[in-house]
Amino acid sequence: MLYIIIRWLILTMAVLSAAYVLDGVQVRSFWTAFFTAAALGFMNTFFRPILLILTLPINVLTLGLFTFIINALLIMMASGVVPGFDVVGFWTAILAALIISIVNWILQAFLYESADKLFYKFVRRQRSEDYIDLEKKSGDRWE
Repeated sequence: MLYIIIRWLILTMAVLSAAYVLDGVQVRSFWTAFFTAAALGFMNTFFRPILLILTLPINVLTLGLFTFIINALLIMMASGVVPGFDVVGFWTAILAALIISIVNWILQAFLYESADKLFYKFVRRQRSEDYIDLEKKSGDRWE
């Protein structure tokens, strides 16, 4: 559950950063970005797989770049659903999809990297006595 909330907050920060960088994306408040992230998460869960399957030949021909078009369409759909979140124009939606994807990727990479460091710090400390380092000496002798 905590994982879902953290990912939701990361997507919220990505939406806010797209609104900060692009003039054609307006977000009224933090809560608007929060509900926009919820709407995008819902649409990415239920609509995006269907759209990816339907556009698979085009996606293969464009080497996956058509996925940004699908993401832009989902962002435009979210702007129609969430009051206070407005995207002006299709090209702005494509740039917003690109910015949201990059910021989301960077923030999640930092999150996973720090979580891995904490995990290995505590797990290795507990399991450090479970193994013994051996070196092969002359002949068949190990020490």
